[in-house]
This record gives sequence, structure tokens and C-alpha cells, in this order.
Amino acid sequence: MNKTQDCIDKCLGEDETIQLADGFEDAFIGIARQFNAPLAIYDRAKCIEILCKDMTWMDAEEYFQYNVEGAFVGDSTPAFLCTCE
Repeated sequence: MNKTQDCIDKCLGEDETIQLADGFEDAFIGIARQFNAPLAIYDRAKCIEILCKDMTWMDAEEYFQYNVEGAFVGDSTPAFLCTCE
């Protein structure tokens, strides 16, 4: 089993689901709750790194902002954490 599935099994009730961001499994951090609803949390910088495998950093940042971070997929839309390190 992978890290994402382990976390889902540990943190979600059997009747709960979350939306996952396709292609960003390596950037998955965990699950948070907002208004008692679970949502997937990803490391934003790692998401950009993943995209940089196929494009420049500038293109990856622009693509991410518009197509990933800016996409609403319902109440359980994933969140992307920008760390202050």
C-alpha cells in the first residue's frame, strides 16, 4: 500500500471520501478538515517540482496556478500548502 492510501485508511471514516490531485502522489502530505469535511493536502513546492520534469519552472508555475491550484472540483477540492521554510 502507498503513503496516500495508508493516510486515507487511517484518517477517513468509511463513509467519507476526498478528491485527490492526479499526478501529485509524491507531493501528498496528509488530510486536513475544514468545517468537519476532509480534504487532501499537498506540498505546493513539490507539485511544481513534479511539473518541472516536463516543462520549465516558469511554465510549471503558470500551469499549476491556473490548472491545479485554481481548479474547483467540489467541496473537497484539495489544498496546496506553501511552507515558510
